[in-house]
Amino acid sequence: MIKSELVQRIAEHNPHLYQRDVENIVNAILDEIVAALARGDRVELRGFGAFSVKHRPARAGRNPRTGEHVPVDQKSVPFFKTGKEMRERLNRDGDETDAPKGDADASKAEA
Repeated sequence: MIKSELVQRIAEHNPHLYQRDVENIVNAILDEIVAALARGDRVELRGFGAFSVKHRPARAGRNPRTGEHVPVDQKSVPFFKTGKEMRERLNRDGDETDAPKGDADASKAEA
């Protein structure tokens, strides 16, 4: 899903809001998450997950074409860790049966 699809879906579920207002709300939320990460803060959305910044130290890299060693500066990268509720929901929705996978193979062999 891309941002425009998210805005569209939220607007469909909230017909009392104009789509441009929903777009402004989504943009405001995302801008605040980015601003918090830029300050070095952690953003936690209960049941969804947590955004944080990980710092990678400077290191010696290698140019894959020439094999020459090149310095790579330190950098900060965004990191997302899913929340427990989201993980459980994703795993629960993916299971069709509660039977272990080994039992399904055994029933095919008996037939």
